Amino acid sequence: MNLSELGTFLRSRRDRIRPDEVGLPSGPRRRVPGLRRDEVAQLAGASVEYYIELERGAGSQPSEQMLAALARALRLTGDERDHLFHLAGRVPLRTGPAAHVHPGMSDLLDRLTGTPAQVITDLHVTLLQNPLAVALLGSHDAYRGADASFVHRWFTDPEARLLYPPADHPTQSRAFVADLRAAAARRDQRDSDVRTLVSTLLDRSPEFARLWADHDVAFRRDDRKRINHPALGLLEVNCLSLFSEDGRQRLLWFTPALGTDSADRLALLAVIGTQTFP
Repeated sequence: MNLSELGTFLRSRRDRIRPDEVGLPSGPRRRVPGLRRDEVAQLAGASVEYYIELERGAGSQPSEQMLAALARALRLTGDERDHLFHLAGRVPLRTGPAAHVHPGMSDLLDRLTGTPAQVITDLHVTLLQNPLAVALLGSHDAYRGADASFVHRWFTDPEARLLYPPADHPTQSRAFVADLRAAAARRDQRDSDVRTLVSTLLDRSPEFARLWADHDVAFRRDDRKRINHPALGLLEVNCLSLFSEDGRQRLLWFTPALGTDSADRLALLAVIGTQTFP
C-alpha cells in the first residue's frame, strides 16, 4: 500500500477530465483545468474531507467499494483501475474483461437521471445502478461470488423471484436461460466464468437443467415486464438494452408501458427513494 502515490495518481487523473465529460458545467470562473476535489467526491459518493485526505496521502486505507466508485468518477481505464487498486493494497472486486464499467456506459448512465437504469454484464452481474434503479429494484451492491449474478440467484434463491409475479416466472426463466446461452456463445469456450456459472446451475437447479437442454438461444434486448414493488404495487414497464461493442456489458433502462398507470407511479420513485417498507 502506497497512499502517497495513490494521492498523486488521483490528482493526475482528476486534472485531465473536463467537467463537461462528466455532465458538469464548465463555467468561465473555474480555477483548475480539470475537476475540483469536491466534484470528484460528489461523483464518487464520498465526503469532500475524506477525498482531500486521500489526495494528501493521509487517512485510512480506502475500501474496494470506494476505489471502484473513484475509478468510475475519474473515468479510469481498466489498466488505470487495476493500478489504483494496487496502490491502495486492494484486490479488485471483480476480474475479467467485464469488471470495469465501459466509460460510454457510465457516461450514459450519468445522464439518465429521470429513469431507472443500470449497467450489467452479460452474466447479469450488476456493475452500476442509478438511484432510481435502486429504488425500483433494490441495491445489488452486497452480492458477492456466484450470487453477484442475478441469473444464479433466480434459479437458486426463491426470494429473487419476488420481483416478478408468479405467473411470469416460467417466461422469465426461459428468457434467462436463452440469454445465458447467447452470452456463452459469444465468449471464448475456455472462459471460466460462464463455464462455472452454467455448471453450478446444472447441478443446483432441475428447472435450469431442463431449460438448458432445450438449446434456446436469444439475447434479451427489449422486454415488457411486470415488477412487484413493495410500495407502488405491480408496475408494467418496458426494459430496453444497449449493448457494448463486445457484448460483455449492457445498459438497461426502464420506461412505463403505454396504456398503463405505471407512468404516474414510476414518477414517485424519486420521492420514495430506497427507504424500507413493511
